[in-house]
Amino acid sequence: MKATLFKEVGYSLSKLIEDIDVGEIGLPDIQRPFVWNQAKVRDLFDSMYKGFPVGYLLFWANGIGNDHRQIGTDTKQNIARLLIVDGQQRLTSLYSVLKGKPVLKSDYKAQHIRIAFRPKDAKFEVADAAIQRNPEFIPDISQLWSGEISRNKYVKNFLERLGKYREVSDEEEDFLCESIDRLYDLRSYPFTALELSSTVNEEDVADVFVRINSKGITLNQADFILTLMSVFWDEGRTQLEQFCRKAKQPSTGEASPYNHFIEPRPDQLLRVSVGLGFRRARLQYVYSILRGKDLETEQFSEEKRIEQFEILKKAQLQVLSLQNWHEFLKTLVRAGFRSTSMISSQAALLYAYVIFLIGKKNYHLDTYALRNLIARWFFMTTLTARYSSSPETTMEADLARLRAIKDGNTFIATLDHVINDTLTEDFWNISLPNSLATSSARSPSLFAYYASLNLLDARVLFSKMKVSELLDPALKTKKSATERHHLYPRNYLKKLDITDLRDTNQIANFALVEWTDNLDISDRAPSQYLSEYLRRFSPEEIEQMNYWHALPHGWEEMTYNDFLVSRRKMLAQVIRDGFKKLCEQLD
Repeated sequence: MKATLFKEVGYSLSKLIEDIDVGEIGLPDIQRPFVWNQAKVRDLFDSMYKGFPVGYLLFWANGIGNDHRQIGTDTKQNIARLLIVDGQQRLTSLYSVLKGKPVLKSDYKAQHIRIAFRPKDAKFEVADAAIQRNPEFIPDISQLWSGEISRNKYVKNFLERLGKYREVSDEEEDFLCESIDRLYDLRSYPFTALELSSTVNEEDVADVFVRINSKGITLNQADFILTLMSVFWDEGRTQLEQFCRKAKQPSTGEASPYNHFIEPRPDQLLRVSVGLGFRRARLQYVYSILRGKDLETEQFSEEKRIEQFEILKKAQLQVLSLQNWHEFLKTLVRAGFRSTSMISSQAALLYAYVIFLIGKKNYHLDTYALRNLIARWFFMTTLTARYSSSPETTMEADLARLRAIKDGNTFIATLDHVINDTLTEDFWNISLPNSLATSSARSPSLFAYYASLNLLDARVLFSKMKVSELLDPALKTKKSATERHHLYPRNYLKKLDITDLRDTNQIANFALVEWTDNLDISDRAPSQYLSEYLRRFSPEEIEQMNYWHALPHGWEEMTYNDFLVSRRKMLAQVIRDGFKKLCEQLD
């Protein structure tokens, strides 16, 4: 029989809280934002009070003894012997309530969990203004364990407040005291933890997690590394969280990572750091390395751990540099993209940031050359959905190409070689037109077309306004400045018995117009509304407009299917022309 991977250990709630306090159990305050709502915390305490089981905890021995200094967490007495795999939200709830400490919500704002308790019927509630005024309730059970006053004094104060509200008999007073004592004694509530051996690898840990907790969040390698950072380099984990939090909030004047392209998560920026520092996209081995494990001897070493964390620290410093961050985001603008609404793949964006940082840090490319190179690279990767299937495997191969490169010119040549090998004649003439035969509103080829319109300095259909002006994310109104207009309106197509959305909402049936024009066109046939709008323009302007918006000559009289086929080919040509303009190195 194979030896078990775990041992079963009993804890009281007070022992768990004590071990977390001294750092014996690693409960990072920011391992994940606290995703439970307060009603769920209320239900947890209600179950414990009634003596119900509340599930196993799953810990993992970290493999490093307590005689080692814990990097970045000087406030802890010990290095965390145990890492939490399952039970993060429960322990965060319990620790927060018993210690009266705030937690971070999903928007990274601090929040106190306030759970109220009514002793007369042992009812738990989420505290609100009415409950706080109601003397029948203990408005915040955290105060019971805070230690600011003794339990007896706390109970006495509660009874005095209740007595001023209504009469309390001696018999009821005894009952209320017993009810509060039972609440206080939850400190002794028993928990069972499964402690996994330090010799268990991360893949087996993830498998155990899934098998015992089908409702939990599936763990991935990034989760393990973020947990490890919280134990050995808490300052670095905090920096990631702060960067991501500030990226969501417009700046009030000081420099910040806020932008219109992405609200990054810590695990996403971690992948950028790993890509830069270790030239890896797969995180499979990075976790073991950061634990100080020698992959050949299978032994743990503090020296190895410190060495690898130094690599991660240096990489993260580059990743979180505001100058690097915003210089990179300029490459997206250079590629014709304007906001998150045009980003079909965050993986493509983040991996482009990795390549950008490698070019800047390792090959010291000047800003002009690097910006144009990464703009070309991002345009290609997003247009071809390069990272949509097996992104780690594809990026691993891309990084492998760069490992042996010694100079900046070879770096540029290598990436351009990949771009040219990808964007072949067959791609432009066959694959791209075929990819446009879709009704997806977030197609990579559609966004590449919009980017091309920006690169070609195109105007919106039937308008003197530029596409780039009306796609500017700074324009915020109740209605979008531009709308996707059906060139063949849906109700008109309905008269032709064309009703399937996959047909009526084809990319080739849409064009960007100002929203007021979209309202005016309504459901009229192209042959009815087109002449009215062409009166605004000269013949030269009409010819240019037809090119930008890929409108075949006499399109308003075409059969719908012929129109779609012709326009898809023309759209592909506009995208190709936009990419060609990007490659002209005009900054």
